[in-house]
Amino acid sequence: MNLTTPIVLLETANGDGKNLLAWGMEDSCTFRLAVDFHRLAAFIEKPGKWKFGAISYELNREFEKLPEKKSDSIGFPVVCFFMPKVVAEKIDGRWQVVYGHATDSEIDAVLNTFSSRSNPKTRLLPKVSKAEYMQQFELLQKHIHRGDVYELNYCIEFANHAEIHPPTVYSRLKERTKAPFSAFFTWENSVLMCGSPERYLRKIGNKVMSQPIKGTAPRSADVDVDAQIIARLKNDPKERAENIMITDLVRNDLSKSALPGSVKVEELCEIYSFQTVHQMISTITASYPENITFSKIIADTFPMGSMTGAPKVRAMELIDQVELGARGLYSGAVGYVDPAGDFDFNVVIRSLQYNAQTHYLSAMVGSAVTALANAETEYEECLLKADALFKALNDD
Repeated sequence: MNLTTPIVLLETANGDGKNLLAWGMEDSCTFRLAVDFHRLAAFIEKPGKWKFGAISYELNREFEKLPEKKSDSIGFPVVCFFMPKVVAEKIDGRWQVVYGHATDSEIDAVLNTFSSRSNPKTRLLPKVSKAEYMQQFELLQKHIHRGDVYELNYCIEFANHAEIHPPTVYSRLKERTKAPFSAFFTWENSVLMCGSPERYLRKIGNKVMSQPIKGTAPRSADVDVDAQIIARLKNDPKERAENIMITDLVRNDLSKSALPGSVKVEELCEIYSFQTVHQMISTITASYPENITFSKIIADTFPMGSMTGAPKVRAMELIDQVELGARGLYSGAVGYVDPAGDFDFNVVIRSLQYNAQTHYLSAMVGSAVTALANAETEYEECLLKADALFKALNDD
């Protein structure tokens, strides 16, 4: 199958979400620069249709006065959504068509795209040296000590030019991470291979859930050592402070349009264990009026606090100052809106992005800068997050 045709594969490893495969295009709505929110809303709110799409980090410029968008070597639009011709869902272990028409053999043909193929080993190179990282980290901590910002997510890029087979790389990444919000998404020449552990927003009926991540620790093959790592992460005052700050930010974002008194923290600083890392996750929910729109909820909450910082606007201003290029789809979101108007979107992290025309391959990773953060430790956390990406490119 031609990868320039929209293909979406959304996979969950823990059952807390849908496994969906969509391809073909009945209609689309895309914006590379300014976003017409009225047109986007009309498209998203059209009843009875599935919509799959991606929202790039640079949508933040539609909500706040920020510097002009930097260059982006991958090329995803700021917003792109499409109505597919076929949607299949994995139910009880079997892929079944839930929209459109496709035979089992046609579904198998699309899935076979993701069968492992020969893929040249590829090395990604840092675009920011460790010394430069330390310098920028120190600069950001000075802003924190002055009270400009309390927390900020600083991201760095590893990149190279290479020829890869994206579906194979995605399959290897998914197998290595078994992430709950994995996603493969193509748009024209731009490809996302995502092994995200983080949910941005899910809506079922009038209830919305957000699950920000702050706090990361490596897994150990030794059960006793792994238990010790979990205990240290759960009780780490720095990690808890980071998570609680972002939880408070998310509570504030959701409360902008939620029913009064409905915003609740269901889980605070819980530890979730994945294939390669432990994560500290909080769960915040809110109830909304029946007439709330997808566009309004996005406008209230995007970009997600876990990928910006607190206060959010000042954090984004500093991010623009210290990061070299546009984040693009990284720290944006990918997901679906179903025919009933419910939706589920991940946070695009632990991901590889690829431009199939220029062969530019990119991986971005980041961590939180706070008053208590140590630059050396945070740099090592970035490398930990990048490790599964590097291995997915070099597995046999």
